Amino acid sequence: MITEPLLSSPKGGIRALFFIIANEALERLASFGLSTNMILYLTREYGMDAASGAQILFLYSAAGNFMPIIGAFLADTYVGRYPMIGFGCIASLLGMVLLWLTTIIPGATVPSCAQFSSRCTNDATTPQLLFLYFCFGLMSIGAGGIRSCSLAFGADQLSKRDSLKHAGILESFFSWYYVTSSASVFISMTCIVYIQDAMGWKVGFGVPVVLMILSTLSFFFASPIYVKPKAKASWLIGFARVLVASFRKRRIELSSPDTDELYHHRKGSALVVPSERIRFLNKACVVKNPEEDLMPDGRASDPWRLCTVDQVEELKALIKASTMNRHITSKFEIPAGSFYAFMLLSLTMWIALYDRVIIPLASKITGKPTRLGLKQKIGIGILGSAASMAVLAIIERVRRETAIREGISDIPDAVTHMSAMWLLPFYFLLGFSEAMNGVGLNEFFYTELPKSMSSVASNLYSIGLSAASLVASFIVGNVRGFISEANQESWVSSNINKGHYDYYYWLLYSLGVANFIYYLACSKAYGPCKGGQKGITGDVREGLIDDDDDDVV
Repeated sequence: MITEPLLSSPKGGIRALFFIIANEALERLASFGLSTNMILYLTREYGMDAASGAQILFLYSAAGNFMPIIGAFLADTYVGRYPMIGFGCIASLLGMVLLWLTTIIPGATVPSCAQFSSRCTNDATTPQLLFLYFCFGLMSIGAGGIRSCSLAFGADQLSKRDSLKHAGILESFFSWYYVTSSASVFISMTCIVYIQDAMGWKVGFGVPVVLMILSTLSFFFASPIYVKPKAKASWLIGFARVLVASFRKRRIELSSPDTDELYHHRKGSALVVPSERIRFLNKACVVKNPEEDLMPDGRASDPWRLCTVDQVEELKALIKASTMNRHITSKFEIPAGSFYAFMLLSLTMWIALYDRVIIPLASKITGKPTRLGLKQKIGIGILGSAASMAVLAIIERVRRETAIREGISDIPDAVTHMSAMWLLPFYFLLGFSEAMNGVGLNEFFYTELPKSMSSVASNLYSIGLSAASLVASFIVGNVRGFISEANQESWVSSNINKGHYDYYYWLLYSLGVANFIYYLACSKAYGPCKGGQKGITGDVREGLIDDDDDDVV
């Protein structure tokens, strides 16, 4: 739990976090409240067939996942996080208001079909579709502005006076931020969808508009108390300079670690000597001839030939962190979507248990602040994910045998006499996995990458999930196409009673175990986190880019 009083500074602190989290949570509540039932709106009000509507929503979802990357880059290098979130709020609000107007203005949609079907004789006109796409575009841009920076901007508000206390506060912030976002998605998929079904589109789309207004007001209301770091020069240019300088000096021989060598470092920086990992890059910061390489004020005469130790280490951090973002997970599930609530409850329970019970108890027993290391949390999460697949495989085997015994194996939609509560252990473990792995990865990327890349770092986990979805689709496709026997159903047959989903889940379990072994290898190759082996013990990027405090407005 975040309990550290951070109000001695006139800006930032916990009070600012409440407004930032509220802004993100309300935006997600509004956005997912619109998108969850959108397929029905497109088919009923725009006369689209289900396939066309699904294709449009796929593109909308892809844009919503991609825009935060662009927003993060612009925020870190040119605009700044506060202006980017503010722009995102306005763009999202405008898009939702315009979409809501399509339910009010006559002629904005086609006459409704009598019933939902895959075919509708009423077709939307080109202006109607263009206006709809414009609304989707604005909401995607807005989501890119808010989600790209919200997590990093919240971390900017935390004090750095006590590194050990800051570590615990930062970890709690990441955990509860994750819980709040997940809870918002759950509420939107239940309450708002119910309002749309019960009260119609006018009210159903009006509620997200009100929520987005509250989100925007929440963010701007606290503007006077925010810590607002300025954007830095493009880190891509800095990384390019390191690579170019290393290549141009590729023929020089590096001295042994025990030999005194002159390295170019930033004035006042705690890093004066580069690390020994990825040693080739160290050539970029070696000063061979001070008279030629350095100007009278200490700056490099040619920044494309001589870089600072800080720039070299920042590129190394990016290279190292990228090797950790290769876990395999699958979202392919047979249970009804409503059971997703149990995963969210499990996630919340485990985060609360870890933050409020386990950590305080462990600290009391050891007599000193104790927390799980980031790599330990991620590893435990990966094991938990694999274990959940094993549990699901066992449950599916029991369900399939029950269906065969009851003589309904030829009826794929038949309901067996088996309680759905059997699925709770699976969701319990899945929530535990997310509490460890999801929160741990977000915190890992944020703390290990350079501070100049905070916004990008906070979006790397989402990129990993996108890649995981593609991998999952590839696995399902291969299982469907190749893992089948003559005259027998595929493992992932459309008739779940004749297929062998239990075998499929055991395959995912095996991949999860292999992934854990791969993770151990990556973890060993990566070395200790910047905050130490026992987890983060402060803002790990302090000392790398300490001069950020001079750029806060």
